[in-house]
Amino acid sequence: MARKFPLHPKHPERICWGCDRYCPAGDLGCGNGSGRTQHPAELLGEDWYQWGDWGLEEAAEDASQPPIAPES
Repeated sequence: MARKFPLHPKHPERICWGCDRYCPAGDLGCGNGSGRTQHPAELLGEDWYQWGDWGLEEAAEDASQPPIAPES
């Protein structure tokens, strides 16, 4: 069974997001000669899961919540 994909990881730059192994960025286990795969939040911004069909259950739940208004 695949792990749940985190929407907002604390340090996405430390992990390769290319498969379910989530290897450390300095020790990739795929061995395909490529570099680290970035998390979608690094590429598309913090609201990445609200655009497109990512197939994530928690994204649908999170998107249905109204945004929290900033305190003034």
